[in-house]
Amino acid sequence: MPELRRNVLDLTHADLSGLMAGWDQPSYRAGQVLAWMYRRFAGSWDAMTDLPRALRARLAAELQFTVPEVETERISADGSTTKALLRLSDGVTVETVLMRYAATERARARNTVCVSTQAGCAMACVFCATGQQGFLRNLSAGEIVAQVLHFARALVACGEHVTNIVFMGMGEPLANYAHTLAAVRALQDPQRFGLGSRHMTISTVGLVPQMLRLAHEGLQVGLALSLHSPYDDARRELVPTARYRIDELLAAAQEWAALTGRRFSVEYALINAVNDTPQQAEALAERLRGLSCHVNLIPVNPTANARTPRSRRARVLAFEQALRELGINVTVRVEKGVDIAAGCGQLRGEVEGRRPRAASALTLAPPGDALPAVSSA
Repeated sequence: MPELRRNVLDLTHADLSGLMAGWDQPSYRAGQVLAWMYRRFAGSWDAMTDLPRALRARLAAELQFTVPEVETERISADGSTTKALLRLSDGVTVETVLMRYAATERARARNTVCVSTQAGCAMACVFCATGQQGFLRNLSAGEIVAQVLHFARALVACGEHVTNIVFMGMGEPLANYAHTLAAVRALQDPQRFGLGSRHMTISTVGLVPQMLRLAHEGLQVGLALSLHSPYDDARRELVPTARYRIDELLAAAQEWAALTGRRFSVEYALINAVNDTPQQAEALAERLRGLSCHVNLIPVNPTANARTPRSRRARVLAFEQALRELGINVTVRVEKGVDIAAGCGQLRGEVEGRRPRAASALTLAPPGDALPAVSSA
């Protein structure tokens, strides 16, 4: 069985420097390679024209550096949202979304990339297209980073750049903790992508040990907690894999807020006549009162599941008003890309069917945290 080549996007500056030293190359070669990948957005080893040809050949022979193939791509009618279904080197597909926000009186223009951390998802949320597809495998840090670089290449061609990253695509980021954190560190590393961690947000359905671990990482990355109900029993119906009580989730999120000095977000997908009543708004406000958080109300994305119809606009606004009157910071998320199936897992489901295609056993990433300790280098 041939040995699999390492993905160069999984390597830190220290890793590359050690590799170059072992090849008797000058130390600055590592910086050149990183600049080509993360700043000049090269798509191949051959594009790195200031590297000696012999070095490029050796890099190509020993390290994998491939740009994911675009299986299909859709652009919303207003041009603000682009969704790409990317095929990775083993044939597995993942979704990545670019959302462009125009400048307003209160905020600068933003280009936000939403990345997947897993192929499929094991959390089985009943309103989520990815959850209905099942879980296939974790993505490596390099495969997560490659999604950002895909849209970074497109933006630089029109004189723009990625300003924000949200780990809210396919999968549960904290169930793939080591790879997700390695991707965050790669994307914030000044020697690599160089985006401040305050411009990144990790979404979680609520894995308490990992939330607490994240709180102690010394990172300023944002935290978004997918809650969806103020009642434990009702939440378990929406998130069948929920292992922790709501009070445990909120305690962990509040500890994260205390240690980072940042507010956490509460993501609340509104489902018509299921979790959008005035009584539920009051119960949610009671849960959140006194916590350092902000609520994002999200009219649930349409999926094939008829059990989860999206709330009518009047009910959304009434829920928002009830929370605000009860002293809770709240906004209704601006919807992007409904016309192109931009919700998590929708495009992949349309293209490949409900269940994900199996990957080659040779290329599966190890599950969970089966990686060396994440380096901050």
